[in-house]
Amino acid sequence: MVRAMADQSRAADRLVWLVLAVAAAAVIAVAIGRSRSHRAATPKGAAPVVSLPLLDGTGRATIAKGRVTVVDFWATWCAPCRVSMPRVQSVWREYRNRGVDLFSVDIDDPGAEREAHVKAFLRDNGLEFPVVLDDGSATNAFSISVLPTMLVLDREARVVWNHVGAMNGAVEHELRAAVDSALSGAVVRGGG
Repeated sequence: MVRAMADQSRAADRLVWLVLAVAAAAVIAVAIGRSRSHRAATPKGAAPVVSLPLLDGTGRATIAKGRVTVVDFWATWCAPCRVSMPRVQSVWREYRNRGVDLFSVDIDDPGAEREAHVKAFLRDNGLEFPVVLDDGSATNAFSISVLPTMLVLDREARVVWNHVGAMNGAVEHELRAAVDSALSGAVVRGGG
């Protein structure tokens, strides 16, 4: 009798663990699915007007109508951002003389050491592009909730392409195609 009860107890324990494992797998699957399908909010019409201080202290930067702009939201602690940075720099170097601006938005927490920390991060990673420091106004204006998030704005400052997540070769190709289309005046909508 005791042995039968012990067997039933072990069977019940196995069932509980099986249910917990299935539930955990379901939560993980949903989280992965949400992260893959999450898109940056793309406001209708023109992008919001945002003015942020430049990291180098030389003034403020705004997104200018009349120029194609790549807007990149990132932080020094964000691993996928770090993976994307060399590709962002490559695109910036290639397109900056063709009428494309980069609005590189650091969203690290404000604090006394923020500027020094961001400058060291850029220096240590060989990154040379201009950076603005977000006080929360840009992330709120563009409804950014996941990093990295990249947007392409056409000459009318409309969001025409967006991507959430690290930039790999395929995404870099999409970004370049979106920038080329925006430069040519073609209507492009999309991103991943």
